[in-house]
Amino acid sequence: MATLSCRFHLAIHRLPCNARVRPSFSCSVQPSQSNIKVVINGAAKEIGRAAVIAVTKARGMEVAGAVDSYCVGEDIGKVCDMEEPLEIPIMNDLTMVLGSISQSKETGVVVDFTQPSAVYDNVKQATAFGLRSVVYVPRITVDTISALSAFCEKASMGCLVAPTLSIGSILLQQAAISASFHYNNVEIVESRAHATDLPSPDAIQIANNLSNLGQIYNREDLSTDVSARGQVLGEDGVRVHSMVLPGLPSSTTVYFSGPGEVYTIKHDITDVQCLMPGLLLAIRKVARLKNIHYVFLQAFCSEHCKSKLTCVAHTISTASSVWPGEISVEPHYSSSFLVYDKILHRSSDESVSSKYFMEGKVYGQEKVL
Repeated sequence: MATLSCRFHLAIHRLPCNARVRPSFSCSVQPSQSNIKVVINGAAKEIGRAAVIAVTKARGMEVAGAVDSYCVGEDIGKVCDMEEPLEIPIMNDLTMVLGSISQSKETGVVVDFTQPSAVYDNVKQATAFGLRSVVYVPRITVDTISALSAFCEKASMGCLVAPTLSIGSILLQQAAISASFHYNNVEIVESRAHATDLPSPDAIQIANNLSNLGQIYNREDLSTDVSARGQVLGEDGVRVHSMVLPGLPSSTTVYFSGPGEVYTIKHDITDVQCLMPGLLLAIRKVARLKNIHYVFLQAFCSEHCKSKLTCVAHTISTASSVWPGEISVEPHYSSSFLVYDKILHRSSDESVSSKYFMEGKVYGQEKVL
């Protein structure tokens, strides 16, 4: 459906002397800026179907293609149980879909819900056809992101890789990093209805974010081998406990404790719809990018960024921002992380590589309060 915009003009009619002047308004209707053409790769999956519905209802974008190896030839609108068909058949050839959209010379975005092994080729194809990519595929390797970084940088095309699209999950990670400077004990407890891949990518991401911050957690039982104490993730003693029971909501809780208090951060996911606001933000954001952005990369690149990935800037959500958190990946060595408008920086200089800066204070093994 085309979006129209109206412009109102004040017109004053000049009448004979002694006559009253009557102002009037005229309206000219002009088409607004073209919608973003969105291709859903993995459209037959649950999250793909939800994405089709969300994009269809959103302003400024429209579904232009659906790719999947299932339900090939069926109308994506019918597959999503929409009231009316979208007249867009599901195809299993990404190249054909990209070719048809690139001919229109309009802004296009490919949303990738496939597999880690297919991400590089998918993004490379999309970039070659002049389309940007939003990738929501957990457990993508550092090597894949590094290769994509070089490719997108050379082509000056945007790509946004998001380990999570849940805004609540991102906010939990931000709060956990902020709290880690004030508490010496931390445990992560997660629950899932089905045992798929444990610990979950969210739990691993949180544990990695809390590691290498100059803090050693749970010192009293750091070396215990008791299985009931959970699995240690990262390098600084962060423990993760995973529960799997049918009927449980997908939940992640981070417990911090200090003298006389316990600080709890919890995030529950009840439906795949929780990912849609973040997806729409990502689509709008990537349409303006010219390089790769990795949302919530590990807080610091270890060993002076041997991964060749750089956390250049981590922008926290403000009234003017579009995406709650982003980290730009560029092919040089430096690392920074912005937490609640406070700069937390690890220098690549060997002389201070183990010290961290937050609002001008140096954090080493002991906290400076």
